[in-house]
Amino acid sequence: MTSSNQTSFDYAVIRVVPRVDREEFINVGVIVFARTLRYLDARISLDPDRLLALAPNIDLAEIERHLDQIPKICAGAPGAGPLGELPQHERWHWLVSPKSTVIQTSSVHSGLCGNPAEELEHLMQMLVL
Repeated sequence: MTSSNQTSFDYAVIRVVPRVDREEFINVGVIVFARTLRYLDARISLDPDRLLALAPNIDLAEIERHLDQIPKICAGAPGAGPLGELPQHERWHWLVSPKSTVIQTSSVHSGLCGNPAEELEHLMQMLVL
């Protein structure tokens, strides 16, 4: 694929940080944003056994509920609440803003790709699964 067929994109890894004070985490998803293509999407894959090994007393159902909201916010879907009503670039910035909570994102990284949906799948395979 030539560079003329590629577009810039940004991505961040979604992490669960059970004890923020210890800074231990597991990667559970990826968010990809390609502004020029108006693309914003996320994939989530939580491995409950890995998370429970790190934090045996964590409330898995609550974590899953919060993680399930991320793709909805990306899509601006019904049920995403007020965040889903924001313009796409504002949803992206809210999702990747630094937080001191159990669910966080990595720093934002940039690149070039031909297809952001394929890049999202590639990043999931490489960084999460």
